[in-house]
Amino acid sequence: MSADVLKGGFADPPRDAAHMFRKILDVMARPGKISEIGGVAAPEPLSKATAAVLLTMCDADTGIFLGERLDAPAIREWIAFHTGAPIVSAAECDFAFGSWDDLGSLDQFRIGTAEYPDRSATLVVELPELEAQGARLSGPGIKDHGFLSLPDVAAFQRNNALFPLGRDFIFTSGDRIAACPRSTKVDA
Repeated sequence: MSADVLKGGFADPPRDAAHMFRKILDVMARPGKISEIGGVAAPEPLSKATAAVLLTMCDADTGIFLGERLDAPAIREWIAFHTGAPIVSAAECDFAFGSWDDLGSLDQFRIGTAEYPDRSATLVVELPELEAQGARLSGPGIKDHGFLSLPDVAAFQRNNALFPLGRDFIFTSGDRIAACPRSTKVDA
């Protein structure tokens, strides 16, 4: 284990994780809202926002899938030290982390079951930019409509058609975070 594994994480773990959990809940409840995060350091190439979601939402009982770009020994060691979360296959994961292209086919991630729709994967997608423009969002938590720069509108339309099954998405870019839960309707 290298000394770099010990670096990073939250500056004040209990306080910062509580604040980050609130921000995650807020963007999930208000699809299209973009929030900024702070108080976290991450190893390259993890963005600060991705690292903050990982540190907040994952623990030793949370299976993580890493996209190709993030699946590196240094990041695996950092995750093991800070969260204890196991790295698993896409089909088994609770959370997947990576860029849109690195995560591959959405079909490999769980969508839940009729009895347990909550047993689906949450995909944390790193984007080059995160802006309140592009795809039009409507549905629960959105007054009238909102906009979000999504990587593939058709994929989110197919995901919404599965509701109450489907995957939830958290988007990160640098120190910014937004979300698009499965209940969100997406139009071009």
